[in-house]
Amino acid sequence: MKRSRINELIAEGHDMIRRHGFVLPPFAHWSPDAFRENAERARAVIEARCGWDVTDYGAGAYDRMGLFLFTLRNGRLEDLGRGGGMCYAEKLLISKRDQLSPMHTHVVKAEDIINRGGATLVVELFGSDDAGRFAEDRGGTVWCDGIRRNFAPGDKLRLAPGESVTLMPGDWHAFWGEDGDVLIGEVSTVNDDETDNVFRDPIGRFAAVEEDEAPVHLLVSDYASLLPAA
Repeated sequence: MKRSRINELIAEGHDMIRRHGFVLPPFAHWSPDAFRENAERARAVIEARCGWDVTDYGAGAYDRMGLFLFTLRNGRLEDLGRGGGMCYAEKLLISKRDQLSPMHTHVVKAEDIINRGGATLVVELFGSDDAGRFAEDRGGTVWCDGIRRNFAPGDKLRLAPGESVTLMPGDWHAFWGEDGDVLIGEVSTVNDDETDNVFRDPIGRFAAVEEDEAPVHLLVSDYASLLPAA
Protein backbone atom coordinates (compact mmCIF):
# COMPACT_ATOMS: atom_id res chain seq x y z
CA MET A 1 0.00 0.00 0.00
CA LYS A 2 1.20 3.51 -0.70
CA ARG A 3 1.92 5.56 2.39
CA SER A 4 -0.14 8.39 0.89
CA ARG A 5 -3.19 6.10 0.81
CA ILE A 6 -2.55 4.98 4.39
CA ASN A 7 -2.39 8.63 5.50
CA GLU A 8 -5.73 9.28 3.79
CA LEU A 9 -7.34 6.23 5.36
CA ILE A 10 -6.18 7.18 8.86
CA ALA A 11 -7.72 10.64 8.44
CA GLU A 12 -10.97 9.16 7.12
CA GLY A 13 -11.06 6.50 9.83
CA HIS A 14 -10.38 8.96 12.61
CA ASP A 15 -13.23 11.12 11.33
CA MET A 16 -15.65 8.17 11.37
CA ILE A 17 -14.57 7.23 14.89
CA ARG A 18 -15.23 10.81 16.08
CA ARG A 19 -18.63 10.91 14.34
CA HIS A 20 -19.69 7.89 16.39
CA GLY A 21 -18.71 9.56 19.65
CA PHE A 22 -15.41 7.81 20.40
CA VAL A 23 -12.40 9.82 21.56
CA LEU A 24 -9.01 8.17 21.03
CA PRO A 25 -6.13 8.36 23.54
CA PRO A 26 -3.43 11.06 23.22
CA PHE A 27 -0.89 8.85 21.43
CA ALA A 28 -3.32 8.51 18.51
CA HIS A 29 -2.51 12.12 17.61
CA TRP A 30 1.29 11.88 17.83
CA SER A 31 3.36 12.56 14.76
CA PRO A 32 6.32 10.23 14.10
CA ASP A 33 8.64 12.81 15.70
CA ALA A 34 6.42 13.06 18.78
CA PHE A 35 6.39 9.27 19.04
CA ARG A 36 10.20 9.20 18.92
CA GLU A 37 10.42 11.92 21.58
CA ASN A 38 8.01 10.02 23.84
CA ALA A 39 9.27 6.52 23.04
CA GLU A 40 10.77 5.86 26.46
CA ARG A 41 7.71 6.78 28.50
CA ALA A 42 5.42 5.17 25.91
CA ARG A 43 7.34 1.89 25.95
CA ALA A 44 4.25 -0.04 27.13
CA VAL A 45 2.25 1.36 24.18
CA ILE A 46 4.96 0.33 21.73
CA GLU A 47 5.53 -3.14 23.18
CA ALA A 48 1.78 -3.83 23.26
CA ARG A 49 1.53 -2.59 19.65
CA CYS A 50 -1.26 -0.18 20.43
CA GLY A 51 -2.13 2.37 17.75
CA TRP A 52 -2.96 2.61 14.05
CA ASP A 53 -3.07 -0.45 11.78
CA VAL A 54 -4.17 -0.49 8.14
CA THR A 55 -3.88 -3.71 6.17
CA ASP A 56 -4.64 -5.05 2.72
CA TYR A 57 -3.40 -8.50 3.80
CA GLY A 58 -0.63 -8.15 1.25
CA ALA A 59 -3.11 -8.53 -1.64
CA GLY A 60 -2.83 -4.96 -2.95
CA ALA A 61 -6.60 -4.40 -3.24
CA TYR A 62 -7.60 -2.64 -0.01
CA ASP A 63 -11.15 -1.68 -1.03
CA ARG A 64 -11.88 -5.32 -1.88
CA MET A 65 -9.98 -7.03 0.94
CA GLY A 66 -8.65 -5.06 3.87
CA LEU A 67 -9.28 -3.73 7.36
CA PHE A 68 -8.71 -0.53 9.34
CA LEU A 69 -7.85 -0.91 13.04
CA PHE A 70 -6.84 1.06 16.12
CA THR A 71 -5.66 -0.92 19.15
CA LEU A 72 -6.68 1.00 22.27
CA ARG A 73 -5.18 -1.32 24.87
CA ASN A 74 -3.53 -4.71 24.94
CA GLY A 75 -2.51 -6.94 27.81
CA ARG A 76 0.55 -9.03 28.45
CA LEU A 77 1.03 -12.56 27.20
CA GLU A 78 2.98 -13.39 30.36
CA ASP A 79 -0.08 -12.43 32.44
CA LEU A 80 -2.26 -14.62 30.25
CA GLY A 81 0.20 -17.48 30.71
CA ARG A 82 0.06 -17.27 34.49
CA GLY A 83 -3.71 -16.78 34.54
CA GLY A 84 -3.91 -13.36 36.16
CA GLY A 85 -3.31 -9.68 35.44
CA MET A 86 -3.96 -7.77 32.24
CA CYS A 87 -5.35 -10.56 30.06
CA TYR A 88 -7.55 -8.43 27.78
CA ALA A 89 -7.40 -6.17 24.72
CA GLU A 90 -9.65 -3.64 23.00
CA LYS A 91 -9.76 -2.37 19.42
CA LEU A 92 -11.82 -0.25 17.09
CA LEU A 93 -12.08 -1.46 13.49
CA ILE A 94 -13.68 -0.16 10.32
CA SER A 95 -14.96 -2.55 7.70
CA LYS A 96 -15.94 -0.75 4.52
CA ARG A 97 -18.89 -1.69 2.36
CA ASP A 98 -18.27 -5.12 0.78
CA GLN A 99 -14.65 -5.05 2.03
CA LEU A 100 -13.69 -8.56 3.06
CA SER A 101 -11.74 -9.38 6.19
CA PRO A 102 -10.83 -12.90 5.06
CA MET A 103 -11.62 -16.23 6.67
CA HIS A 104 -9.47 -16.85 9.74
CA THR A 105 -9.45 -18.09 13.31
CA HIS A 106 -7.32 -17.72 16.43
CA VAL A 107 -5.50 -20.28 18.53
CA VAL A 108 -5.59 -18.33 21.81
CA LYS A 109 -7.80 -15.28 21.41
CA ALA A 110 -11.51 -15.22 22.21
CA GLU A 111 -13.24 -12.05 21.06
CA ASP A 112 -16.46 -10.11 21.13
CA ILE A 113 -17.12 -8.48 17.75
CA ILE A 114 -19.53 -5.57 18.27
CA ASN A 115 -21.28 -3.39 15.70
CA ARG A 116 -20.63 0.06 17.19
CA GLY A 117 -22.44 1.96 14.44
CA GLY A 118 -22.99 2.44 10.75
CA ALA A 119 -24.32 -0.25 8.42
CA THR A 120 -24.97 -3.96 9.00
CA LEU A 121 -21.96 -6.14 9.84
CA VAL A 122 -22.03 -9.56 8.15
CA VAL A 123 -20.06 -12.36 9.85
CA GLU A 124 -19.68 -15.63 7.93
CA LEU A 125 -19.00 -18.68 10.12
CA PHE A 126 -17.50 -22.16 9.78
CA GLY A 127 -16.37 -24.70 12.36
CA SER A 128 -13.10 -26.58 12.81
CA ASP A 129 -12.09 -30.18 12.39
CA ASP A 130 -10.65 -32.12 15.32
CA ALA A 131 -7.20 -30.54 14.71
CA GLY A 132 -8.61 -27.00 14.63
CA ARG A 133 -8.36 -26.67 10.84
CA PHE A 134 -11.00 -25.02 8.66
CA ALA A 135 -13.87 -27.44 8.03
CA GLU A 136 -16.26 -26.53 5.26
CA ASP A 137 -18.73 -29.17 6.47
CA ARG A 138 -18.83 -28.25 10.17
CA GLY A 139 -20.85 -25.70 12.05
CA GLY A 140 -20.72 -24.80 15.72
CA THR A 141 -22.10 -22.55 18.43
CA VAL A 142 -21.58 -18.87 19.16
CA TRP A 143 -23.15 -16.40 21.58
CA CYS A 144 -24.93 -13.31 20.26
CA ASP A 145 -25.40 -10.76 23.06
CA GLY A 146 -25.51 -13.57 25.58
CA ILE A 147 -27.94 -15.75 23.58
CA ARG A 148 -26.73 -19.15 22.39
CA ARG A 149 -26.89 -19.59 18.62
CA ASN A 150 -26.03 -22.69 16.64
CA PHE A 151 -24.65 -22.13 13.14
CA ALA A 152 -24.41 -24.35 10.08
CA PRO A 153 -21.27 -24.13 7.92
CA GLY A 154 -21.34 -20.91 5.92
CA ASP A 155 -24.11 -19.27 7.93
CA LYS A 156 -24.00 -15.49 7.88
CA LEU A 157 -24.85 -13.45 10.96
CA ARG A 158 -26.15 -9.96 10.25
CA LEU A 159 -25.39 -7.69 13.18
CA ALA A 160 -27.17 -4.35 13.42
CA PRO A 161 -25.62 -1.47 15.42
CA GLY A 162 -25.47 -2.48 19.07
CA GLU A 163 -25.44 -6.22 18.36
CA SER A 164 -22.45 -8.51 18.89
CA VAL A 165 -21.12 -12.04 18.58
CA THR A 166 -18.65 -13.86 20.83
CA LEU A 167 -16.13 -15.97 18.90
CA MET A 168 -13.95 -18.61 20.51
CA PRO A 169 -10.68 -20.13 19.24
CA GLY A 170 -11.56 -22.47 16.42
CA ASP A 171 -14.57 -20.43 15.23
CA TRP A 172 -13.58 -19.62 11.65
CA HIS A 173 -14.95 -16.26 10.53
CA ALA A 174 -14.86 -13.63 7.82
CA PHE A 175 -16.71 -10.31 7.87
CA TRP A 176 -17.61 -7.22 5.85
CA GLY A 177 -19.93 -4.23 5.82
CA GLU A 178 -23.27 -4.64 4.08
CA ASP A 179 -24.82 -1.58 2.40
CA GLY A 180 -22.26 0.74 3.99
CA ASP A 181 -19.24 1.12 6.27
CA VAL A 182 -19.30 -0.28 9.82
CA LEU A 183 -17.50 0.83 12.97
CA ILE A 184 -16.65 -2.32 14.92
CA GLY A 185 -15.57 -2.80 18.50
CA GLU A 186 -13.41 -5.76 19.49
CA VAL A 187 -12.99 -6.80 23.12
CA SER A 188 -10.79 -9.84 23.45
CA THR A 189 -8.17 -11.91 25.17
CA VAL A 190 -4.62 -10.51 24.84
CA ASN A 191 -4.01 -9.85 21.17
CA ASP A 192 -0.94 -11.17 19.34
CA ASP A 193 -1.26 -10.26 15.67
CA GLU A 194 2.18 -11.66 14.89
CA THR A 195 1.37 -15.28 15.71
CA ASP A 196 -2.32 -15.75 16.56
CA ASN A 197 -4.03 -15.09 13.21
CA VAL A 198 -4.55 -18.30 11.26
CA PHE A 199 -5.88 -17.65 7.75
CA ARG A 200 -7.61 -20.23 5.61
CA ASP A 201 -5.75 -19.00 2.53
CA PRO A 202 -2.01 -18.18 2.40
CA ILE A 203 -2.08 -14.42 2.94
CA GLY A 204 -0.22 -11.98 5.17
CA ARG A 205 -1.54 -10.07 8.17
CA PHE A 206 0.24 -6.76 7.45
CA ALA A 207 0.58 -4.56 4.37
CA ALA A 208 3.81 -3.91 2.53
CA VAL A 209 4.21 -0.13 2.51
CA GLU A 210 5.47 1.90 -0.44
CA GLU A 211 6.97 5.11 0.96
CA ASP A 212 5.71 7.65 -1.59
CA GLU A 213 5.34 10.31 1.14
CA ALA A 214 6.14 10.73 4.82
CA PRO A 215 3.85 9.11 7.40
CA VAL A 216 1.47 11.42 9.25
CA HIS A 217 1.07 8.81 12.00
CA LEU A 218 3.00 5.60 12.55
CA LEU A 219 1.42 2.21 12.08
CA VAL A 220 2.05 -0.47 14.70
CA SER A 221 4.05 -2.28 12.01
CA ASP A 222 6.38 0.77 11.81
CA TYR A 223 7.43 0.67 15.45
CA ALA A 224 10.26 -1.85 15.08
CA SER A 225 11.94 0.02 12.24
CA LEU A 226 11.12 3.68 12.93
CA LEU A 227 11.30 3.97 16.73
CA PRO A 228 14.37 3.62 18.98
CA ALA A 229 14.87 0.25 20.61
CA ALA A 230 14.42 -0.08 24.36
